[in-house]
Amino acid sequence: MRRRAARLCAVLAGLWLATAAGAAQAAGAFADWSAVVIAGDWHAHDGGPSEAFDNARRDVTYALARAGFQPQNIRQFSVRPERYKDTRPEKSDPQGIYDAMVDLAGRTQGGCMFYMTSHGAPQGAQLDQGILRPGMLASMLDQACGKRPTVVVISACFSGVFVPTLAKPNRMVLTAARPDRTSFGCGQDNKYPYFDDCFLSSMPQSKDFSGLASATRECVRVREIAEKMSPPSEPQVWVGAELRPMLPLYAFEAAPKPN
Repeated sequence: MRRRAARLCAVLAGLWLATAAGAAQAAGAFADWSAVVIAGDWHAHDGGPSEAFDNARRDVTYALARAGFQPQNIRQFSVRPERYKDTRPEKSDPQGIYDAMVDLAGRTQGGCMFYMTSHGAPQGAQLDQGILRPGMLASMLDQACGKRPTVVVISACFSGVFVPTLAKPNRMVLTAARPDRTSFGCGQDNKYPYFDDCFLSSMPQSKDFSGLASATRECVRVREIAEKMSPPSEPQVWVGAELRPMLPLYAFEAAPKPN
């Protein structure tokens, strides 16, 4: 009986994802998706001030809008929101982020996007004065997004630690590094961390999140070799069995060609 119930749940979840993907094709792949984009710190690796994380937060938001996400369905978060009156981010804290995820999920019917850029530790990602741990993020996603198609991107050192806890059939998880490796590009003079830079530069040439993940990983590999960074960060990607065949249906909108 339990096995039959489990199989039924899996079938229903697959049908839900297929229906959602079909609707996405008809209305624009990400027109009814929600997204939160978070800068979790404002310090460089040496402790000095850095705009790298907030630059990435701002420009990832713009990139998602160009790909088809609706601006009203994207919420931005910064440790120092008062500095950025042009983009009006909210304060980066777990409760505020979770409340925004729930609010957005209540106003949309499609998938969920979670993007965070920050420093990292083996325990999780830096979020202002604390650490966002994998279990906490998993709980936030479970409650806010449920069975919806969900894409999670964590740009931080040691961010591969999130993959085992977040891995579910309806999710894609892309991280800037292995669980035991640092990522690079968090200096005072960096415009973006290397991973965010590669994500942004690869997005216009990518058709969907699957292609974007591959292009970003290759870009990071080449960049680290050129900059003689070692050991390599080795970005990680995991795609759940239910979401994998649906990803090509969630295609990025093509950027308008210049006249």
